Amino acid sequence: MMRLLKFILSIQLKRSGINNQTNGFTLIELLIAMVLAVLVITPLMAFMINVLDNDRKEQAKTNSEQEIQAALDYIARDLQQAVYIYDADGVTRDQSNTNKTLWGIRDEIPPVKSAPNCSPTSASNPSVCTPILVFWKREFIANSVGISSSTQTSDAQTDDGYAYSLVAYYLITNPNNSNSTWSKEARIGRFQIRGKVNAPNANNKGNTPDTGFNPPPLSDNVSGATLKERMNQWQTSLGASENYGSDTPVVTLVDFISTTGPSITTSTAGVCPGRNASPKLVGSLSSGFFACVDAEQVLAQVYLRGNALARIQNNNLAYNDSRKNYFPTASIRAQGRGFLFTK
Repeated sequence: MMRLLKFILSIQLKRSGINNQTNGFTLIELLIAMVLAVLVITPLMAFMINVLDNDRKEQAKTNSEQEIQAALDYIARDLQQAVYIYDADGVTRDQSNTNKTLWGIRDEIPPVKSAPNCSPTSASNPSVCTPILVFWKREFIANSVGISSSTQTSDAQTDDGYAYSLVAYYLITNPNNSNSTWSKEARIGRFQIRGKVNAPNANNKGNTPDTGFNPPPLSDNVSGATLKERMNQWQTSLGASENYGSDTPVVTLVDFISTTGPSITTSTAGVCPGRNASPKLVGSLSSGFFACVDAEQVLAQVYLRGNALARIQNNNLAYNDSRKNYFPTASIRAQGRGFLFTK
């Protein structure tokens, strides 16, 4: 009996010893598992990073498309009030020629006449501020005229008036990212100076002109056989050494504008089609902001090209055909419908 008990107990102890053994992986097994994990996880990680990067680029592209279209809509509404649009002659010529009919207004507006956010290029200011779209418009000023007196200001005793304004849109580059507020590419800025409301009882809302304003040169004393020759003789009221002040800054309309573009010409792209020399190209076709202007018809075709890549990276921003989807382009055609008093 004792022998039987000892035998059973020995068997039970042997079984307990087997069950209590510690099992594990060898070093080789662990290494193999790690290699397999790397082979599986690495492609998945690369795929996820690519998906996230594409999503970020698509979001940047969508934002650029929306902003470009919104900017064009704003410019179109502005242009519809235009009474005269300067073509390349008016924007690029200065007033140094002895023949006044060959003048332009380049040295009467920023950046030659410095204004906040648009000054001549220098070592301390490497930005290039280029006028592209410059025009006169008759601007509606609500409640700017008194019914019986210029001191009447309540809504029930005022009327609406109109005033001439000179408006300019600029392509402003930012080389070397010298201005950290804006992108490394370019932006579009808007400049405006407004004159008095032409009414006997213009009140405080309409009788104070902006710094530097002079009305359009339409009097009989201005030489020139055409409206263009006369308008190109406009001069600011500022003195030779004076500049525009803080009340007339160049305000940014939209950022992330491309400074590069496809290699095109006016003949191959159908840009600025027309008879004779009109309409004229203002700006560079390779930039992200240029216009075709017909001064005689008060007509402008405006082109914008954004740069979505500038929203998400600082380098490798130049245009190329393989990435053209990230350079959204849009254009509008607008004709001024404002009325110009020529007498």
